[in-house]
Amino acid sequence: MAGHAQPLRVLLTLGSLMAIGSLSGHAEAMMPLFLGAIASALAETDDSGRGRLRAQAVTLACFAAAALAVVSWIDHPLLFVPGLALAAFSLTMLGAIEPRYKAVGFATLALAIYAMLGIDGSAAAPGGTGRLGEALWLLAGAAWYGVFSVAWCTLFPAQPVQAQLAGLFRVLGDYVCFKASLFEPLRGIDMERKRLSLAQLNTQVVGELNAAKEGIFRRIGSTRAPTGRIVRYRGLYLIAQDVHERATSSHEDYNALADAFFHSDLLYRCQRVLALQGEACRRLALSIERREPFAADPATGHALAELQSAIDHERAQLREPRRVALLASVEAMAWNLAQLERQLAGATEPSARAGRADMGLFDRSPRSGREMAECVRRQLTPRSALFRHALRLAVALVAGYGVMLLIHPVRGYWILLTTLFVCQQAWGDTVSRVGQRIAGTALGVVAGWALLVLFPQPWAQSLLAVAAGVFFFATRATRYLLATAAVTVLVLMCFNQVGDSDALMVPRLIDTAIGSLIAALAMLLVLPHWQARRFSDLAAAALRNHAHYLRQIADQYRSGARDDLAYRLARRNAHNADATLSTAVFEMFREPGFVRPRAGTALRFLIQSHTLLSYLSALGAHRVALPAPQQLEALRAEAEGAAAALDALASYMEGGSPDTGEASAEPVDPAPPETVPQESDASGHAAKLFRTELALVRQQIEALREQAGRWLQPQPDDAPRN
Repeated sequence: MAGHAQPLRVLLTLGSLMAIGSLSGHAEAMMPLFLGAIASALAETDDSGRGRLRAQAVTLACFAAAALAVVSWIDHPLLFVPGLALAAFSLTMLGAIEPRYKAVGFATLALAIYAMLGIDGSAAAPGGTGRLGEALWLLAGAAWYGVFSVAWCTLFPAQPVQAQLAGLFRVLGDYVCFKASLFEPLRGIDMERKRLSLAQLNTQVVGELNAAKEGIFRRIGSTRAPTGRIVRYRGLYLIAQDVHERATSSHEDYNALADAFFHSDLLYRCQRVLALQGEACRRLALSIERREPFAADPATGHALAELQSAIDHERAQLREPRRVALLASVEAMAWNLAQLERQLAGATEPSARAGRADMGLFDRSPRSGREMAECVRRQLTPRSALFRHALRLAVALVAGYGVMLLIHPVRGYWILLTTLFVCQQAWGDTVSRVGQRIAGTALGVVAGWALLVLFPQPWAQSLLAVAAGVFFFATRATRYLLATAAVTVLVLMCFNQVGDSDALMVPRLIDTAIGSLIAALAMLLVLPHWQARRFSDLAAAALRNHAHYLRQIADQYRSGARDDLAYRLARRNAHNADATLSTAVFEMFREPGFVRPRAGTALRFLIQSHTLLSYLSALGAHRVALPAPQQLEALRAEAEGAAAALDALASYMEGGSPDTGEASAEPVDPAPPETVPQESDASGHAAKLFRTELALVRQQIEALREQAGRWLQPQPDDAPRN
């Protein structure tokens, strides 16, 4: 239900507007009313009822200012052109504050162009009341959708969070199930490819975690205690965080494990436990969707017991020191899987606290006008991707306006509308939208022509327009080509109510092609922000966040595991930075080849960085208090050395000298196999595991240093610059 909420609100809005327009005899108002409602829906983001009311008021104020400016300045190019450029730049920069302002800024630009279209098609004299009437109809449609939006958020306040959590556990289940494929005692597996796929899946999990947290914050704010279902949803979110940390953990090199236990079923048993836990995450997602109690599967408990039995049997058979050491890593994995199962079992509790004392969350949203202004100010630099996109969009819209005046096609403002929707922040997204926009418009024109022939009755065309609007919002995030076709059908149906839409078909195709071409050229020529140019900064940010995460982990070996806010924030920042780096690298491969000569190096750096994060997650999953002060300080010193090495490598990526990347920290070697503590020596076992994981961390740092050197080495004079 939650996934179809916005299309349902659009159906209620457009359907009621169609009924009102038909009963009142104002068919000419259908087009601006529909476009106003669509713009209002584009500005909508997840929020509580009170927050949605405030956001809707801000949206309507922005819409009114934009519509009034268009009505006043459209006949004065000397005022209109700089106003258009300034509005495009300023409204796009609002995205620096938070996503809701990004949506409002984009929707305001869309409504302004809708107003231009209405005025362009109006038969009223310049400066007459017809223009103001068009603007008022647009605002009325936007306000009418706002009524349904605010009412829906008030009546169903927890529904979006429910959908977000269900999506979170679904992608978490996909991640865990894919992670299980690493536990195969097979030789010759391309582990780098699997690690790369894990990094992609991890990016999806991180995105869902962030969306769920923001949804919870929209309901409870930064000071109020949660009530009702939000109490359980907050607990489920924290369970997902812990499951994510444990699922991303790596305790040893998987190829080494496959070689050591090639003739054993030990890894297959690990694989089975993880696969069952992945399915448990999916079942939990289904129970959240249906609001049903979650029941743990006893098969997972049996599989864990069988895994432990297999470990005991293997230990009794082993004599080779290297395999004994690797078996200790397998035993640590088994303990981690048992704790993961305990977290999932916590979802059966009504509050889903799972034994947590600290349930606090960190609000990243700005809380005052000064903080909002500071967010925008930090992005006012050519190094910012948002700044470049805002400037690029402003230039593209002005260029589109100039082309429109030069060739003066019928309803030429479609050029600007196409440019606005096609021009995205990333090159790959823009190129994808260019093709889909043109193909979707062509499909929509053909479908619209056929529907007009088949259904000449005005009431049938009105129903088709409503259906097309609903279909647009149901598919715009996943099937942009079909969404474009749907909105083209909507426009043709509405225009046919007041005129002949046949005259609109060919110009719409031409304008779409021109607007798409302008967007593509702007991406190439106006401050292109290729991912290779920002890779060093993103890599450095990931390394610094990894270092901070490691320090937080090491601190908790003094007092034992505490999932307090500081620790969870460090963990979340590390995963966010890794996801950002992953997104940039994959976007790099969608860009032209001449701007990414070292994309392979960036890909290998990403794999090593994500592997490093998995070893840090294993350290975090096994936090226990070490009672021996000397042992504790020695291990913390080793961890600090590794963190310092990460900081030094980050400075090197940011432009430091090659010597900066060489941190002064002694390599960490795991304890010799013959000194592996017995099970009764819990603190000794924890210390051994700590040293083993730190040794793996240092190996990854060396691998990262090698890739950083390759990325930063001077390029030949004839090679393209990043």
